[in-house]
Amino acid sequence: PKAGLEDVVAGTSEICFIDGHEGRLLYHGYDIHDLVAHSTFEETVFLLFHNRLPSRQELADFDAALRAERALPPQGLSLLATLPASAHPMALLRTMVSALGLYDPDGEDNSPEASRRKALRLTAQMATLVAAIGRHRDGKAPIAPDRGLAHAADFLYMLQGRAPDPADARVFDAALIMHADHELNASTFAARVTAGTLSDLYSAVTSAVGALKGPLHGGANEAVMRMLREIDDPERAEAYVKQALAQKRKIMGFGHRVYRTEDPRATHLRRYSLEVGERHGDTRWYRMSRRIEEVVLAEKGLFPNVDFFSASTYYMLGIPLDLFTPVFAVSRISGWCAHILEQYGNNRLIRPRAQYVGPTRETYIPLDER
Repeated sequence: PKAGLEDVVAGTSEICFIDGHEGRLLYHGYDIHDLVAHSTFEETVFLLFHNRLPSRQELADFDAALRAERALPPQGLSLLATLPASAHPMALLRTMVSALGLYDPDGEDNSPEASRRKALRLTAQMATLVAAIGRHRDGKAPIAPDRGLAHAADFLYMLQGRAPDPADARVFDAALIMHADHELNASTFAARVTAGTLSDLYSAVTSAVGALKGPLHGGANEAVMRMLREIDDPERAEAYVKQALAQKRKIMGFGHRVYRTEDPRATHLRRYSLEVGERHGDTRWYRMSRRIEEVVLAEKGLFPNVDFFSASTYYMLGIPLDLFTPVFAVSRISGWCAHILEQYGNNRLIRPRAQYVGPTRETYIPLDER
């Protein structure tokens, strides 16, 4: 058996395909490059949930349904206000996702129709919840969603208290598209394992959030930004990276378990990092990132992954560092829910075996003789 189940095929899915050698990422056959260029997050969610692109009317109806479900239940807001503002935002998110299941009218109904309603509801509410957590951490009251704004723009509005620059909202929308799904990553696999027991959707998503909280899955872009702030000057980037490599320290945001070439999402986020930096009058973080990228490629032959350039992009969009991983969930909730629905639709309990490597012929010695 391979450690970490590396390259082990654990099931079939129609949702997402990664070609690690060619650097391709597809949702139901549609290339991520085309979706970033032409789609929206709302349309991408419909694609993940329904295995096809919507008609204009279907998209309008789906978008309206998402907007109608964005508001958090009053009991959820009351609960959040009692939780410690100093807690890890992913711990707050894990607790709140679990709690929202208690107030969902479809909470314990596992019928396909109820599960689809819960998937849509939780996808809509995740952005509202993460924004509310961000404001709670700053001692500020949550801002109610604005149905007049698209999903990405509404998140930035609820977090920052002002309508975002339309160009910034479009960049964030593209980031949500790119993070929406990525096959059987740790959090998605955790969600499917829980759904495979026929537990409810909220339990499955809580499992996913718990897996995402770990720094080997979520948190890499936060670590990238902390590194950039430590370096602080593009002129210091090369020396910093070479010293770190000499000391066998890991440079976050490089390499991937599946991709053997450039992560196709990094292609777009590199451009967005420059674009947002130019628009906000500060390209220092982009220039620093580019220098680090050049040195790591030359020294280690490693390409940047999705986390590397998303760090400076999110930072320039005004998203606080400790919300980077919860923001991942604002997008990935769509993929998690798609996989949970797919698991329910063709379920078999996920129960692998472990290869035992311990002793097999031990003789029991009575306690008094040990």
